[in-house]
Order: sequence, then C-alpha cells, then structure tokens
Amino acid sequence: MRDLCTLAIDTARKRGASYADVRIVETRKEAIAVRNGALGSSDLGEDQGFGVRVIADGAWGFASSPELTKPEIERAAALAVSLAKASALAKQGDVKLAHEPAYEDFWATPYTIHPFKVPLEEKLALLFKIDEVLRKDPRIKVSLASMDFLKETQHFASTEGSYIVQELIRSGCGYSATAVQNGEQQTRSFPMSFGGQYKTGGYELIVASFLLENAERIREEAIELTTAPELPAMTTDLILGREQMVLQIHESVGHPNELDRVLGWEANYAGRSFNTPEHLRDRFHYGSEIVNLVADNTVPGGLATAGYDDDGVKAQRWHVVQNGIFSGYFMTRDTAPFIGLTRSNGCNRAEGWNNIPITRIPNLSLMPGSAGSLQDLIGSTKSGIFMDTNRSWSIDQMRLNFQFGCEVAREVKDGKLGKLYRNPNYQGITPEFWRGCDAICGHDEWDLVGVSNCGKGQPGQRAEMSHGCSPARFKGVKVGVKA
Repeated sequence: MRDLCTLAIDTARKRGASYADVRIVETRKEAIAVRNGALGSSDLGEDQGFGVRVIADGAWGFASSPELTKPEIERAAALAVSLAKASALAKQGDVKLAHEPAYEDFWATPYTIHPFKVPLEEKLALLFKIDEVLRKDPRIKVSLASMDFLKETQHFASTEGSYIVQELIRSGCGYSATAVQNGEQQTRSFPMSFGGQYKTGGYELIVASFLLENAERIREEAIELTTAPELPAMTTDLILGREQMVLQIHESVGHPNELDRVLGWEANYAGRSFNTPEHLRDRFHYGSEIVNLVADNTVPGGLATAGYDDDGVKAQRWHVVQNGIFSGYFMTRDTAPFIGLTRSNGCNRAEGWNNIPITRIPNLSLMPGSAGSLQDLIGSTKSGIFMDTNRSWSIDQMRLNFQFGCEVAREVKDGKLGKLYRNPNYQGITPEFWRGCDAICGHDEWDLVGVSNCGKGQPGQRAEMSHGCSPARFKGVKVGVKA
C-alpha cells in the first residue's frame, strides 16, 4: 500500500501538482435486521479503492478508482492534475493550505469484542428475542430490530511527507415498535430513533445497551401513545431528554458552524448559516452562560473519533461555545486561512474512497451542568413539558428558525411527570433558544449518542459523528400545534 501511495504522489508531482495526497480505503460492512418475526436483511459487503486529490495551478483536482494497480494509480493521479488545471481556468484565487506538520503514524479504534468475530447466529438470536417481546401484543403491527457494523482501513500519504494508517471500527444497534389502534399509529424507538445507537468500538456496545431489557417498556409506550391526546399549543418551559438533545445540537449548532457553509461555499441539504465571521470577533452570545459546547475528535466512542482527518490533520478538542460565547468553527486546511487562522482543527472527511473530502461536523457535545439527575431537573420544574426521542426535524436555510417533532411528551406539574401526549413538537430561533437554557443535568446523565446518517454535498455524502449531552431545560418555548 505504501508503494502505491508513493507512486500516486510522485506521478501527481511530475505532472505539475504543487500539492497532492492519496487515500486508499478498504471497508467491510455488516448490516442485519429482523422485521415482524422474519429476517429482514443480512448484508455483508467489502469494498476498496483510492482517491487522489491535488492542487495544480492553484486549484483542486480529484480522481478515484476501485482498481488498486500501478497503471490505474498513475492514470488517476494524472487525471486529477488535468482536472485541477482545467478548474484553474475559472478560479477566483489560489487555494491556500493552513500549515500542518508531517506525520508517520498508525492509529486504531480501541475495542473489546471484534464485531466481525461474533457469530451471525448469536447476533440474530438476540434480534429475534427482541422482536418476540415487541410483538407479544397484537396492537404492535410493525417491529424492526437491527445491528450494523463497519471496519475501515485507510492509508493516507501526501507530498508533505505524511504517511498515516488508520483502522476504524464502529458498531450500532436499535429497534422500534409501531402500534396501531382506532385509526392512530404511533412508534417508539430504543436506544434512539432512526437506527438506534452507534459508537466507535466493538460488539461490547450491543452487550451494554440493555436491548432486551427495554423491549417490553417500548412496546407498552407505543401502545399507550395511540390513545394519548395531542399536545396543545402553549409557551412553556421545555425539558429535552438526551435522545432529542442530540438532534437539537446537530441541527442548530453543528451545521451552522461548518465553515464552508459560513463562507457560502456550501448550501446543499442544510443551507448556509446565520453565524457569520463577525460573530467570532464580536463575542456573539450563542447561548446562556451555562452553555458550553465542545468539539472533540479524540473522545472515546465518538463516531468522528480518529487519529487524523482526511487532510492528515491530527485530531483535536476545542470550544465552539464557551460560557455562552461563540468561540470557533469547524475547519479544514483550505478554509481556515479565510478567517485568518494558521491551522485547521481537523474537520475534513470523505465518505469512502470515491468522494473528495469536505467539511464535516466533528463530535460535538453539550457539556454537563449542575442540575443533577433528570429526576432532580423535573423536580425543580413547577410547570412545563418533557419531550424525548426525535421524530422529525425542519430548519430554515440559514439555520435560524426550526421545528422538531418528538416521539413522546409528558406534562411536568409541581415537579412530577404527568399526562402523556402524542405527536409533540416545539419551535424556536437558534440563538434565542440556546440563550433560554437555564439548567443542564450532570455527569451521571451525560452520554455520547451517534448520528450515523448526516447528509451533505453534491454529489451527496454521508458522514457519522457523535453528540454528547445530558437532559436540559429551556425557558419560554413554543410547543404544540394550534387546533
């Protein structure tokens, strides 16, 4: 692999590239699912290929191929340079890269149980047991339980002297139950909606997720929701559980602070951003004083956790919001210079070998507060609404006005949970909402939750990242829908 990387770099340099890097990526995936008592899917696939990225005449060029042969390496590297020179004819300025030292390193995801060494029969046996519990009541019309595993090996080399090998492993699991009665359909999910919980690591994630132990509760909650009233419209204090906080962080802090969106380079899937560069200079109040949001691509278990990004930049940790004040964007080597910075914080990633790396959200977490447990937070709330588990999301093209729907809501009255509501939702404006955060639960309630399906770009790419959080309370939030 190193010889092939060297050949790609040398070919690009000889063809006129001022900079070049190559990524050789080998991927193995397993995805299994049980649906309504039968095997829904069982997919095991392997993939490999390489991508060459170059700067020539001040512009980017990229080419890729699934054929790991010397002639194909030379062809793709030469094509990348040709594309860069063609792109240079329409450039508005030369690409400039922030400095990064050269590294020669190997990095691997820590794990306890290799997921691909666990027999398929053992995995399916657990999924079928979950499915059996979910379908014990005939009002459950759809049950779905799944597991998903990935191993990726990447070789990265650049003209600056880096040669980095990384082996990444991640695991995921989850299930849902959909109840139908009296013309009403409701779904409850565990541990998260939209596929469940994902972390870097091995099969130990599945063992520690208490999947079977929660199946009966999830079944009963889905059934109970079908007879619950809809949440009426009101303005109230809102407590968000950890599962919903993940999407709140992702959509209203993650995407708005991708620097390519801020600079106007990117608008696909998630629009641009209200959080323009003067906010960094003017100490913009993104949230209340207790709000601390930290990006960390070194945190154990994070889906964006690795030794290096696809620029070859070493993984880092930094504040995005510190004591309520906006403190930093998500950058790459070619975006950092646009706001006067001399180093990237390592947020450049591509899906697979056949896509060019783009700015992606890192692991981004709301740090724990001093409100104690969720029960403590509820106990300190005289009147409000508790919501959890994302069901839907909508946010405008500048990442300001948003509306989220959740699977479940309950009334909070005099410090206790009360009436159950179905189809709950809430609305807000990003900085106003975060400035209304007046309580965050503590360390014991905090965990990383993975987002495995973040889409961006054209052609579209999928990326994975995690958001750590505890339940939190927000003042004066509009909830429900007017009749």
